[in-house]
Amino acid sequence: MNSFHPVALVAAAAACALSACGGSGDDGDKAPVNAAPAGVFGIQTRSYDGASDDLLTAGLGKAGLQGALPAYADPLHPTVAELRRAAMYTSYRGLIDTTTAGGYGVLYGPNVTATGAVATGDGKVAGTETLAVLADNAVTLMAQVPASFDPKNPCIVTATSSGSRGVYGAISTGEWGLKRGCAVAYTDKGTGGAPHDLQNDTVPMVDGLRRAAASVGALNPNSPFGDFVAFNAGLSASELTAFNTATPNRFAFKHAHSGRNPEKDWGQFTLAAVRLALYAINQQFGEKNSSGERLATFNAGNTLVIASSVSNGGGAAIAAAEQDTEGLIDGVAVSEPAIEMPANAGITVQRGAVQVNTVGKNLIDFTTHANLYQACASLAPSLAGAPFGASFAALYNSAALPIAANRCAALKQEGLLSAAATTTAQQAEESLDRLRSYGWEPESAVLTPSLAAFEVSPAVAVTFANALARARVSDHLCGFSYAATATNGSVTTLAPAALADMAATGNGVPPSAGINLVNNRAAQGPARDFLSFTATGVADWNLDGALCLRELIRGSSAAAQRLQAGMRETQRNGNLRGKPAIIVHGRDDALLPVNHTSRPYYGLNKKAEGAASKLSYIEVTHAQHFDGFIGLPAVLPGYDSRYVPLHVYLNRALDAVYEHLKNGKPLPASQVVRTVPRGGTAGQAPAITSANVPDIATVPTPGNAIHYSNATVVVPD
Repeated sequence: MNSFHPVALVAAAAACALSACGGSGDDGDKAPVNAAPAGVFGIQTRSYDGASDDLLTAGLGKAGLQGALPAYADPLHPTVAELRRAAMYTSYRGLIDTTTAGGYGVLYGPNVTATGAVATGDGKVAGTETLAVLADNAVTLMAQVPASFDPKNPCIVTATSSGSRGVYGAISTGEWGLKRGCAVAYTDKGTGGAPHDLQNDTVPMVDGLRRAAASVGALNPNSPFGDFVAFNAGLSASELTAFNTATPNRFAFKHAHSGRNPEKDWGQFTLAAVRLALYAINQQFGEKNSSGERLATFNAGNTLVIASSVSNGGGAAIAAAEQDTEGLIDGVAVSEPAIEMPANAGITVQRGAVQVNTVGKNLIDFTTHANLYQACASLAPSLAGAPFGASFAALYNSAALPIAANRCAALKQEGLLSAAATTTAQQAEESLDRLRSYGWEPESAVLTPSLAAFEVSPAVAVTFANALARARVSDHLCGFSYAATATNGSVTTLAPAALADMAATGNGVPPSAGINLVNNRAAQGPARDFLSFTATGVADWNLDGALCLRELIRGSSAAAQRLQAGMRETQRNGNLRGKPAIIVHGRDDALLPVNHTSRPYYGLNKKAEGAASKLSYIEVTHAQHFDGFIGLPAVLPGYDSRYVPLHVYLNRALDAVYEHLKNGKPLPASQVVRTVPRGGTAGQAPAITSANVPDIATVPTPGNAIHYSNATVVVPD
């Protein structure tokens, strides 16, 4: 493996010093001429001064990210610069708690230096930003090179987008690299927030602007960057006419409807972003040959590269490390990664003295299971004190529309709950038990009401089912579609301003930015999913749709076979090729439960690599998937008093991997980090302090150490 070596770095630094990394010289044969990576087109580089605009905050600074997003000069026609600013703002706040009491500006944030000191500045970062398109896959790539980049100490950090967001979707991970003077390699990994508006046939461009699909020509490597389409659903003229006649005012999204199953290539897209970052570095700092051409001075052998990101982006980093046959990546540091385990991996997980019954299921499997039971489970009396527990019952189980209780009754009628559960309370408690028995930790099950209220499980299930099955938007898989809806749930037109900036404000997984999940098969006509009625006039949160999605996992229909094949394409093998790596994950994660992701993957890696494994797994108590929810005390009181920011531990994991690669400092051993919740009154929790988020120990105490032996991962209780 041609990985990072200090000796190679010293040699590169010496060569750089001799030529001032840009002066002419007679050593033009040392490296090839710098060239754009294969398959990458439309490369554009812009410089940002770090004052009026910058790489991290789009000119907003620390205070601006904490405040309100500045208005567009013309909401119907936002500029490219305005969309970029909105994308950074929305993506950063979507992943990070930006309240001071939660730690922003104190433990993390633009003004907190790489060493953890709280600076008085606003944290803006000057430098260059290079955007490009990986044309064959309609994937956006980006490389940021800060002005503080040191050619004698070259480094790159990846920040593949989280969730189904666009290219700025992991800007909060990129922050760590920019502060270190590292270039940051980003990619949207074939996802994104902006849809194809099928009714009006307009499509999003890579720069965020919208154009009529008919006005955009075929992909041309010589076109201006703005001529590259971010996503087109690919319907012919006759298909589009028929589609709009049958189902007007619908939208297609890149992750769900590209027909490419992008997740299978998330690792490759991440590696492509690293190649673009190397190209961008060489364009600025590569030596010149006698003809004045920049050379590919910086390469995998002399540039430190850490693969990082969160959630789906973290899973992409893991995949990239597994698929890295070029030795591009030197280390890995990820948070709450979405990792698809192979079937029959042969890994057992034990918490304390108790074996976990169900582990290592794929995301589409455990999410469709959650989609069946979460709405009913949210009414469990034992969850009355959970975040949003009382509010959920008031909103979704009112006397006028008892949709959650109806789901409970429908589950029992379908034989998915026991006959002994005769009351709604009993049915809800049994539903909660079925979540726990399918791999949710008791701590994570507490978040059931809030995730159900935000329609997280159906949103993720529908998006991934379409993607894995390579479904076209015209397939209406399981009767689902995407549209704006009225108060009564009926399909309506979307406000033009909402569509105009959706590339920046959408998360790519409706419900998002005014577009909702629609049940085309509702008895009253197409209607918002949770408000749709059955043929017998009952609103049961569309159990039929949920059962259809579940059949795709276990059934034998043509769509099920396609989806199951897509699942196999996304499964990882556990071989990180000896790369030092740290995974941090919150024990309370209810979206990506640890029993299906990081715990079994830790075991899979140990099984695959044996003594060569350099993976440490850090499980953090009182941490869950959505740090941004902690920063919404008025909407989700209880997140603030119960949970600490996992982002703190991603930064520490990055620090640890960096120090290991640079200075040989040992990685921390696998362990449980026991944090201290802020406590106090829900919605008014006291300010966080360093005491709430203790450090990761280099050598944990025996009671906190995580062990692997004989295909079993043992996690302390």
